[in-house]
Amino acid sequence: MSVCGQALQPRVATLTPFLAADGVVIDSGIALYFPAPRSYTGEDVLELQGHGGAVVQQQLLKRCLTLGVRPAEPGEFSKRAFLNGKLDLAQAEGVADLIDAATEEAARCARRTLSGEFSAVIGATADRLLELRALTEATLDFPEEEIDSATREDQTHRLAQIRAGLDDLLKASNQGSLLREGARVVLAGQPNVGKSSLLNRLAGDDVVIVTEIPGTTRDAIRQTINLRGIPLHIIDTAGLRETTDNVELLGISRAWAAIEQADLAVLVIDSTQGETAEDEAIRHKLPNGLRYLKVYNKCDLAQLPAGIKMDGEACAVVLSAKTGAGMEELQSALAAAIGWQGAEGIFMASARHLEALRAARSILERASTRLEQQELFAEELRKAHQALMSITGTVTADDLLGEIFSRFCIGK
Repeated sequence: MSVCGQALQPRVATLTPFLAADGVVIDSGIALYFPAPRSYTGEDVLELQGHGGAVVQQQLLKRCLTLGVRPAEPGEFSKRAFLNGKLDLAQAEGVADLIDAATEEAARCARRTLSGEFSAVIGATADRLLELRALTEATLDFPEEEIDSATREDQTHRLAQIRAGLDDLLKASNQGSLLREGARVVLAGQPNVGKSSLLNRLAGDDVVIVTEIPGTTRDAIRQTINLRGIPLHIIDTAGLRETTDNVELLGISRAWAAIEQADLAVLVIDSTQGETAEDEAIRHKLPNGLRYLKVYNKCDLAQLPAGIKMDGEACAVVLSAKTGAGMEELQSALAAAIGWQGAEGIFMASARHLEALRAARSILERASTRLEQQELFAEELRKAHQALMSITGTVTADDLLGEIFSRFCIGK
């Protein structure tokens, strides 16, 4: 305790001077000592809380470095907590999610993961799978005996329950990935239909220049907004039309490139003109499988009521970006179009978690076709169990740990 000049009581906040090597006071503040194993990392931890200020902090850091400590690497504290059994891997990743949360819903979801709720569900599913593995392994111990119909029915029933639970978990995790990553929404349409005005209205600020001159927007303009807890990355693009202007052609090319990467395209149509042949041509040119939502703008000029209307077999939104009429309906339609069902009971799943869950589901689907071959069935169950355990870190390669924790901020 050379820095503090006195012995510290465990887990007691102590007001103390922070001393240089020659005994000169660098600062005074609170010292907290957490002896192992009752600390965040499971190791001895000393926290020094000073008055701040870059010069004083640098002096205190230099003093600590002379005593043999070193700066922490990104994610090192959480990594040590994982390695010492204080957190599982999913909980440790929840720390980074909580720090990076862009909305209140994302923060709430990350706290749920950090508290262990996600791990508990994964563990319960893995336990049911382990029970089925034990039942199957027991049949392999007596190869000379035929498996009776009751055992086979039990295996089938258990497998169906596990697969159903995994499907529910995947749905909840997919919802959580929306909170983590957000959704890319591209505003597309002909020039001068009000795409930029719509972006400004959604953003609540004049982030894009708006004029009555067609073709004002020449490049993709991005703005992230909070839609009911979901980060939406809205991209305003150049108007899509035939042109010989080289600069405008470049903007149109970038517009289509943005559409290719989008999760949802919002097709903005001028209500005063209705859906024209040019609008239909844009819709038919959209990438296969890309979800889209039609928005009829300028309803104030067309003297149309704002709200949701049926457009063929789909719903469309009628609104005015200028007056704000119909924007509440647009928010609801956007949330539905990207698949948002609400934050209740969802988990902040990463791409790694989703990949493992999908792998487990695929393996169990294959296992259902191999009930007659118990050795192969048992092997598929083992692989599925291993995929699930990789989420919490029970089965994890060292290189994966390095990749995960390298993404953390310094000091976490």
